Amino acid sequence: MQTSPPLSAQQLAEFSSFAQTLADRVRPLSRKWFRHALSIDTKADASPVTQADREVEAALREAITQRYPDHGIFGEEFGALHAEAELVWSLDPIDGTRAFISGNPLWGTLLALLHQGKPVLGVIDIPMLEERWIGAAASPARLNGEICRVSACTELRHAILYATSPDIFEGAELAGFNALAEAARMRRFGGDCYSYGLLASGHVDLVVEAGLQPYDYLALMPVIEGAGGVITDWSGQPLCLESLGRVVAAATPQLHRQAMRVLGAALT
Repeated sequence: MQTSPPLSAQQLAEFSSFAQTLADRVRPLSRKWFRHALSIDTKADASPVTQADREVEAALREAITQRYPDHGIFGEEFGALHAEAELVWSLDPIDGTRAFISGNPLWGTLLALLHQGKPVLGVIDIPMLEERWIGAAASPARLNGEICRVSACTELRHAILYATSPDIFEGAELAGFNALAEAARMRRFGGDCYSYGLLASGHVDLVVEAGLQPYDYLALMPVIEGAGGVITDWSGQPLCLESLGRVVAAATPQLHRQAMRVLGAALT
């Protein structure tokens, strides 16, 4: 792919407005299925999928192709379309399907726009709570239009640590997470993408997970970074489409470094 200049502030503003229009469009679709009878299928990776997941992603894809036919799409349920394009949308229609089917409202819709493979725009939309975080390159992250900011926590012993579930960790990953939890102030489970929104707003200090797919974390990156936080893989490298799905998101660089040392010790 030929390298092109960064997106302008005007372009980012346009795409940001469109992303919010997308989130507005699909909120009613996901909400109408919540806490109602659902047909649940099991995908090849053993994760559940419902008609709500498929309906929401189909609506997102239709809106994107109508507005920007030259853009690519990478979605959880229906795969990639024009993935080689300069601009590609990453879609997770219902992040937290297990929460969704069990009546827990802390699931969300994740939207990201990648420019030459790098996420420059991210949306975390929580339909049942009507909360929406949005982050764009070189701009502060916002929650429902108001600027949000990570906490000032710099020490692991003071940190509130979150992960979606202990079941996402295996072997050395689980040992690393447990060591981190023992050193932290407290650990909590649940939340899926909502935990990252709480981190961006300063309520949670550290989120550590494994086994994620690109559509699970690409939208999180502009939000966390726009709120002043740090988000990488477990090696400290920037997350990308080829990452192994191990994510560390921290409020401050100091806290991130401490978490990395604990996790690194467990993996070596």
